[in-house]
Amino acid sequence: MALIETEGLTKRFGSVTALEGLTLEVAPGVTGLVGANGAGKSTLLKILLGLLPATQGTASVLDLDVATQGPAIRERVGYMPEHDCLPPDVSATEFVVHMARMSGLPTTAARERTADTLRHVGLDEERYRPMGGYSTGMRQRVKLAQALVHDPSLVLLDEPTNGLDPVGRDDMLRLIGRIGTEFGISVIVTSHLLGELERVCDGIVVIDGGRLTRHSTTASVTEQTAVVTVEVDGDQTELLERLRRATVPVHSEGRLLHVDVSDPAAYDSVRDAVAALGLGLVRMERQRHRMTEMFTGTPTAPEDAHV
Repeated sequence: MALIETEGLTKRFGSVTALEGLTLEVAPGVTGLVGANGAGKSTLLKILLGLLPATQGTASVLDLDVATQGPAIRERVGYMPEHDCLPPDVSATEFVVHMARMSGLPTTAARERTADTLRHVGLDEERYRPMGGYSTGMRQRVKLAQALVHDPSLVLLDEPTNGLDPVGRDDMLRLIGRIGTEFGISVIVTSHLLGELERVCDGIVVIDGGRLTRHSTTASVTEQTAVVTVEVDGDQTELLERLRRATVPVHSEGRLLHVDVSDPAAYDSVRDAVAALGLGLVRMERQRHRMTEMFTGTPTAPEDAHV
């Protein structure tokens, strides 16, 4: 069963087209929805929740029609909005219990699930404090907790790392990873920060200007290139010249040499040249594509990956 299916999905706001002919099928797992601000990510999530009608096309979530079965979808799907929406004079416990009851849980079950979920997101001791005194990271955790409290089959997370410092982003990404691996809940997570999604997602959907530009596995997006980065203990100038004389494609970047190994014989050339010059080999690493290439369509300086 597909998690999400859309066919020719289009949404217009007057003369502005937010989504244009989006046809997509998303499998269970953790999927990243990538796009610049204004690309149509939030609009798509609201349509999938049955909160916003499409102008044209169809969509289903968990085999439920978004146009006619919105309430049933929202019973089975959790949603973490991008913007801050938490009442400042209410505690996290009160708020998440309320959201659990809104999702159909009885009062006792709602309180039990709230305690468990707030512990899961790291808000055990602070859960009785009014949320007006919470940090941005704590508020994001409350938003995540209310999306999870009713034990959904799918959660839609809209820019969950928004406003967080690097440590807070790392913590949030770990939580998202646990949702998918430990709890078996499928996740759609939006972001304009491509490197974040690479860390936690099985697949990547790219939207640009409301149109689908790419849908593939994360592994295929960041697969290895035919370039190896070489670093030696000492001056790499002679090594660079020796490789060029051997017609090995190579260019330098500071202390690093980037060697094209499309021809496997290039590995032997590097090894022999390093040995002949008496240099110490510090590292020899295969590079990967950067996810930014999905937007530009042209290769950028690749990222290193150990082999």
